[in-house]
Amino acid sequence: MSLDMWRGSATELEALESDPAVRVIVLTGAGGKAFVSGADISKFEDERATLEAVAEYNAAVDRFSTALLSGTKPTIAMIRGFCVGGGVGIAVCCDLRIANDAARFAVPAAKLGLGYGYENVRRIVDLVGPPFATEMLLTARQFDAAEAAHAGLVNRVVPDADIHHTVRELAETIAGNAPLTIQAVKRILRESHRESPDVAACDALVRKCFESADYQEGRRAFMEKRKPEFRGI
Repeated sequence: MSLDMWRGSATELEALESDPAVRVIVLTGAGGKAFVSGADISKFEDERATLEAVAEYNAAVDRFSTALLSGTKPTIAMIRGFCVGGGVGIAVCCDLRIANDAARFAVPAAKLGLGYGYENVRRIVDLVGPPFATEMLLTARQFDAAEAAHAGLVNRVVPDADIHHTVRELAETIAGNAPLTIQAVKRILRESHRESPDVAACDALVRKCFESADYQEGRRAFMEKRKPEFRGI
């Protein structure tokens, strides 16, 4: 990931978030060898050589991470091959993570002399707990897919031949559910990790679900034994 890639990816995410036709967002790496193989170290002399440059770089990463974390659309990381450094940072910002059996995970900051910020560390700890997060960050070693699944870093590990089908099926299942309910659940999950959660905002989203046409549609579809057609209203 280069500075331009962080910026461009944030713009793409923001566009998807604002598109009412989009129900689920899947993130993956091109080519199948890596989800993200890490930062582009060859550009460190230009992009991260001074405190000012590091601040600019971090701002781009923060914009991308914020787009993932604060968005209302469910996100799935489809991880094939290497998921390193910023790749782990992206993956832990997604709602779900599906990996192939060749996936490898690492945060090599300690091998590069990089400072790994509070929010980045906290997200990993929140997901996998202090013991695994500590080992990952202090050793900077690679963990295979089985270790990642055991730690809870990924939701599921599947053979590479099955991963596209698995992720598509998962995305279609989520996309068929009520968008307002999904939005409420995402907000409540996010607030549950905060020291001072905005319970009133969560309650308002829950009320919105019960007042929606989708709630009526869900009840009718259940009684009529058919698949509901939710519209997000």
